[in-house]
Amino acid sequence: MSDPESASIAALIDAYIAAQPEAKRVDMQALHRLILDLMPGCQLWFLDGKDENGKIVSNPNVGYGHQVLTYADGTTRDFYRMGFSANTSGITVYIMGLDDRTYLPTTYGGTIGKASVTGYCIKFKALKDIDVAVLGAAIAYRAGLPN
Repeated sequence: MSDPESASIAALIDAYIAAQPEAKRVDMQALHRLILDLMPGCQLWFLDGKDENGKIVSNPNVGYGHQVLTYADGTTRDFYRMGFSANTSGITVYIMGLDDRTYLPTTYGGTIGKASVTGYCIKFKALKDIDVAVLGAAIAYRAGLPN
């Protein structure tokens, strides 16, 4: 992270995590370190959750890696491979770009612990409620896929 843009994004991520309540902040710091350990040198993203008019449209989220999303109409968009956000009930991890929407729930849903696992999200209240090694395996799986 030697370029100014990466340093700026890292500072936004650090500030976002630091602004969370203590228990969630500790979990988000651990999750951030886990993803960086699994994806060293990856592109970092910080989305503030606001649209072009400044209206809040989603929770702020942190992203890692890079992929090109292709929409049904053929247009493309750069986006992250995985990310996370704080929400009112805990933390949501996004594992993007999986073609098979049954892969996450089938592969990890039964072993991850107290979490909701959907086609591209793993939602949990706290890291202590889940098997972090299983979460790490899901993240590592996506990190290893092309695009």
